[in-house]
Amino acid sequence: FTTTTNYLRVRLPLKLSEPKVAIICGSGLGQLADVITDKVEFSYEDIPGFVSSTVQGHAGKLVFGLLGDKKTQIVCMVGRFHFFEGYTLNQITFPIRVFKMLGVEVLIATNASGALSRDFKAGTIGIISDHISLPCLVGNNPLCGPNVSAFGTRFPPMSDAYDYNLRVIAFKAANSLKLPKETLKEAIYTFYSGPSFESRAEARFLKSIGCDLIAIGKGKSADPAEQNLDDIKVPQVNHEEVLQIGKERSLDMQKLVGTIVDLIAST
Repeated sequence: FTTTTNYLRVRLPLKLSEPKVAIICGSGLGQLADVITDKVEFSYEDIPGFVSSTVQGHAGKLVFGLLGDKKTQIVCMVGRFHFFEGYTLNQITFPIRVFKMLGVEVLIATNASGALSRDFKAGTIGIISDHISLPCLVGNNPLCGPNVSAFGTRFPPMSDAYDYNLRVIAFKAANSLKLPKETLKEAIYTFYSGPSFESRAEARFLKSIGCDLIAIGKGKSADPAEQNLDDIKVPQVNHEEVLQIGKERSLDMQKLVGTIVDLIAST
């Protein structure tokens, strides 16, 4: 972690060397980086300890810069790593540890998710209030192995991984942008390894235990960052459709994240 942190810091101008907010851009949401100013970019392949992002819609670069009217220092992952790409959980969550060492205090993770709840229509923005980690429940937790005390306790609680005040800020940001009321909804999120999409039986089960949204992989970042069912229909989905919906929502997401970062800077 120290080697990677030093590699990045010596290549950054002083005004970008201490980012306070990190943003992870998921499938189809890489255009979030377009609104960053004074950018300095690094290819994942050039960063010690980082691996390559191989999924369509994930550019594979780390972008430092200023975001929002208040010009807040941020670092943005344009594309991320996935378990189904063959990487270990330690490799996948490695950047989160580096962000902590760079001084990051807030993590905003985005992705394109599927809806299990009828309350969510295509393009609805889910604000995660809690998650059910299927990989962790069967022993695949990124915190397994030796504990690095500098990053936190051996047994971190996950009961407040998604900070209440930050969730309030997200809704305040949407309101200030005059987005329709139904644009944002709080959600219980679940994730699995992929790359196959879930079966009908799996979707029915996950809905029955309270999951609203489902996707491949993002929730693992939260662990190190935090130390009528019979007629449910599962449409045939594909990655191209996921990218298209993300593209359609990209402008709203750009404005929303920028406003959230401004409100964070004001607190």
